[in-house]
Amino acid sequence: MPQQETLPPAVEAVDRPDNPLADWLTVPDAPVLPAWARSVASVKANAAALGRLCAWHARFHALRTPKYAFRLAWLATKGVWRAVRGLWPTLSAQDQSAAVKALRAQVRKAPEDVELAVRYALLHRERTLARRWRFGTAAVAVAAAAIGWTLAPLELQAGMALAATLPLAYLGRGEDAQLLDEAAPPIRVDLSAQQLNDALRAAGLLKAGKGDDDGPRVSCVMGPVRDGRGWSVIFDLPKGGGKTAADVLAKRTAIAAELGVDEIQVIASRVRAAAGGNAGRVSMWVADDDPYLGDPVPSPLVKLDRFSVWEPIPFGQDARGTRITVPVMWQSLFFGGLPRRGKTFTQRLMTAAGLLDPYVRHYVADGKGGADWMPMKAVAHRLVMGAEDDAIEALKAMLAELLAEMERRFVLLRGLPVSVCPEGKLTPAIVEKYNLPVIFVTIDELQEFFTAMDKDDREQVINDLCRIARRGPAAGFISNFASQRPDAESVPTKLREIITLRYCTQVVDQTSSDMVLGKGKAAQGADASVLSEEHKGTGVLVTGPASFVTVRADFLPGPAFAELCQRGRALRMKHGQLTGDAVGDVTAAADQAHVTLAPVLSDCLDVMRHTDRMHTVTLLDRLVNVDEDRYGDWDAERLAAELEAAGVQRTTRQVKVDGKNLAGWRRSDLEAAVPAELLLAARRVEAAPTTEAATEPPSGEITEGP
Repeated sequence: MPQQETLPPAVEAVDRPDNPLADWLTVPDAPVLPAWARSVASVKANAAALGRLCAWHARFHALRTPKYAFRLAWLATKGVWRAVRGLWPTLSAQDQSAAVKALRAQVRKAPEDVELAVRYALLHRERTLARRWRFGTAAVAVAAAAIGWTLAPLELQAGMALAATLPLAYLGRGEDAQLLDEAAPPIRVDLSAQQLNDALRAAGLLKAGKGDDDGPRVSCVMGPVRDGRGWSVIFDLPKGGGKTAADVLAKRTAIAAELGVDEIQVIASRVRAAAGGNAGRVSMWVADDDPYLGDPVPSPLVKLDRFSVWEPIPFGQDARGTRITVPVMWQSLFFGGLPRRGKTFTQRLMTAAGLLDPYVRHYVADGKGGADWMPMKAVAHRLVMGAEDDAIEALKAMLAELLAEMERRFVLLRGLPVSVCPEGKLTPAIVEKYNLPVIFVTIDELQEFFTAMDKDDREQVINDLCRIARRGPAAGFISNFASQRPDAESVPTKLREIITLRYCTQVVDQTSSDMVLGKGKAAQGADASVLSEEHKGTGVLVTGPASFVTVRADFLPGPAFAELCQRGRALRMKHGQLTGDAVGDVTAAADQAHVTLAPVLSDCLDVMRHTDRMHTVTLLDRLVNVDEDRYGDWDAERLAAELEAAGVQRTTRQVKVDGKNLAGWRRSDLEAAVPAELLLAARRVEAAPTTEAATEPPSGEITEGP
């Protein structure tokens, strides 16, 4: 059988190399529409931007209306002067005065010349008549305008004045005079493709050219275009240079310097394949000014009556004002940064969301023992304040309780049918059916606990925290830890590395930033060291191996947080979920009943929550830690006088603590000064039956839910 000859594939005529029209007929590889008109969303965004620009111009000029009126009057005055000066030669017939003056001079030289005298007389009379006619016409016009102005209504008078003022002001203008101010929006950056290429080349990301050739250039997929309060551009790095998008992110500071802005104004990120990107595509937004300054944004949680932690928690806004939310279920969180940069305020946002969910149980420990977390006494199942010996023992007992509860839950979840617990994890239905509330484990100032412990206790506590952070999420445990110094001594690496979500406020250098956010994050652009002292409440949030955003966290002040705690207490009492320490806390009961206890009595009860007796010296030290402004200059006599005024009667002046018998106080004496109705109310809440026994399936028997 003869072998068939393979024919070449058909080639279009336009693609043939010998076609002289091939280049002319080639479809250009360029978008048909400009970047701003390629999508409905882009058109709407630019239309909205145009509206905002017009509104800005309207506000700009409206505020300057008095200035413009004064300037218009001044220009009109100059115009009147110029008009009179320009009309005077016409009114005075100066076009005829030269001839009259010439004849007058000739007549004086030859007075006997009658013909010359007649010509002078006729010309002088003609000039006089012209002057009379012209001045008369002007006087009639002025009189008519004055009479018309007097007889016209107010609206017409304004129109007449404007009609006369505008041309006069136009006549009175000069080369350097202008009626309106320069209405230019405050744009501090004017980004162009050439400026971007120059900045990247100076940063070493593009090769330098030779001679008149600038060298390789980036390919702008979009822009640069105005985007809100800044410029947006998406570009591809040229091939052959060996540079990637990660190199651009690492050079953000150098690029910002070349663009003439602060590095905090440059927001750059990779464009992943899912969004149509590649390893060399970068999305960059350059703000006109610092996008993280200004008035803080109040947390939307304050206005909510209830919230479910199964939904992402409102956290803050990014540089462009986009709302950032954080899903916390199945996650663990770590907050770090320098003192007084808003770290605790931001950490409390997570807890505040849990306050508005009655099926969230809070375990809180504050190593500093200050006033930041004291309002949680109204809600917290366990509340540990301070890093003293009694508080450390309370922390160890709290962690042991959490581990026991975690194991109990795993036993329960393993025994549930697949139809009820399909993934072996907690669900909203299981939470309510079996009374297994989500557990928030919040620990602030971890370094205070670790530095106050001996080696064995420290190792044990670290292991317990690691177990809770690693295995707890499946059982509904949400770990929320924070530390000022997240180094290996203060917070061990093995604990930090298992945390999934991290947030860092300002730190001193990139090494400290990486300690909080993870190794190598600064090189990827997640660098909290670029933040300044003015960026309180602003930090870098890392949500994944390559996902991060700089967020200006919502503002939740102390009084608002305390009010949320009281609302959380009311919610839990309504649903039968008030448990643990919050049940018998008389100071929390007083706050809920709007009964005012003496501040010193309330504070003493709070700092003695882990012990039934305390020496006066120790009590004063802890009171100063709670409120230095109030208790900073108190001594034993002042404390005794104030407590006595609050109704405290001491059964004994000496108490024995750790084998030392010194002047001190008993908690029972302090509680005796609390109104009896508050103690009875707290005891009634404590004695009220919970729904746990009724909802938890009996041992060995699993009931299938609906």
